Amino acid sequence: MDYQGDIIRPPSEAFSIILQVTVGCSHNHCTFCGAYRDPEKRFQVKPWDRIEADLDFAARFCRRQTTLFLADGDALAMDDDRLIHLLRTIRHKLPWVRRVGSYATCQNIRTKSDEQLRNYQTLGLRRLYMGLETGHDPTLKAIAKGVDSQAMIEAGQRIRAAGIFLSVTCLLGIAGTEFSLDHARATADTLNRMQPHQIAVLTLMLLPNTPLHRLASMGRFIMPDQEGLFQELRALLAGLGTSRTQFHANHASNYFSLSGRLPKDREQMLAIIDQALAGTMALKPEGVRGL
Repeated sequence: MDYQGDIIRPPSEAFSIILQVTVGCSHNHCTFCGAYRDPEKRFQVKPWDRIEADLDFAARFCRRQTTLFLADGDALAMDDDRLIHLLRTIRHKLPWVRRVGSYATCQNIRTKSDEQLRNYQTLGLRRLYMGLETGHDPTLKAIAKGVDSQAMIEAGQRIRAAGIFLSVTCLLGIAGTEFSLDHARATADTLNRMQPHQIAVLTLMLLPNTPLHRLASMGRFIMPDQEGLFQELRALLAGLGTSRTQFHANHASNYFSLSGRLPKDREQMLAIIDQALAGTMALKPEGVRGL
């Protein structure tokens, strides 16, 4: 398989065929993200001959894997004709693959019509991972996401309406200490309106190659401490409504694992957070945390 640079994929795609169809991220301005800041990894759609060669490789050697993930940052940046051709080719060459997934920026979702999104779903694109990070508009602006919470809500609702499974990620700590609880409450409100099938909560880790790390080193951004992060997580979880969704805060960046289904497991998960706040449970050592 032809992989250029470090390949990023969601934890739930660990056993998927990873097909790199784009290099880098089409937005690549988020101040906290260091994944695609290598100057040699500028965004591009890979040549079709390389993609097809990888599909031929997968057809020979990946017959036990029934899911496929389109890397890198956002396959929806591909134009409609090329994406449809890609999905049809996957279906033809890998007929045993039951689900194709991809990251999706709000900006690129907005470039697709409702009919196009439904077509992708029909052709096998069944899961999209959308980085909300926060529903707090001042923080969205500060981290250069390029859109506001209303745009995020509309994009998420359109993904759901197309019949595509929507997984949304949120970042603890992204608003700093100043707006920590405002961020948690606004994010819960945004998620309530978006109604994703899955919510994945990560904890911000300041990476040296990012603008946010530079702000932190100058004292212009202050991460919440452990207690602040746990209070943030609690406020987020408590603010979520009654829509049925999977809730996961079990990423390697988090200090402890939390996973369940809302609304039925809410109280149990809140009780676990309260144990962390009370200091009565073991936490993940700093050296073990990672992205």
